[in-house]
Amino acid sequence: QVELVESGGGSVQSGGSLTLSCEASGRSYKVYCTAWFRQAPGKEREALAAIYTGGGSYYVDSVKDRFTISRDDVKKIVTLQMNNLKPEDTAVYFCAATEGYPARALAAKYYEYWGQGTQVTVSS
Repeated sequence: QVELVESGGGSVQSGGSLTLSCEASGRSYKVYCTAWFRQAPGKEREALAAIYTGGGSYYVDSVKDRFTISRDDVKKIVTLQMNNLKPEDTAVYFCAATEGYPARALAAKYYEYWGQGTQVTVSS
């Protein structure tokens, strides 16, 4: 079992930055890929970025110029640096992890472990 805890959410004005952290515990040494998703009220869950143990990363086009995913395997933390935030970035942000090799790194169905989420609110 792998437990994931997100932190770093909060309120920020448009154009601001936030850094989200996802700390893994439990059987975290078996995690092969970690990803960030978000879900805004009334909308479907949206993939943002994913990073493999080896360091390879993927982004959705809508955030690739503003968000950066990184990992610290010693601290077992995956971070999402978010810059130039916009009101439409307001959502609950989740991290997810898988012990397997996802056929599509940005597809939620391949992730078996999920955190509880952290709220990000961007005001105009």
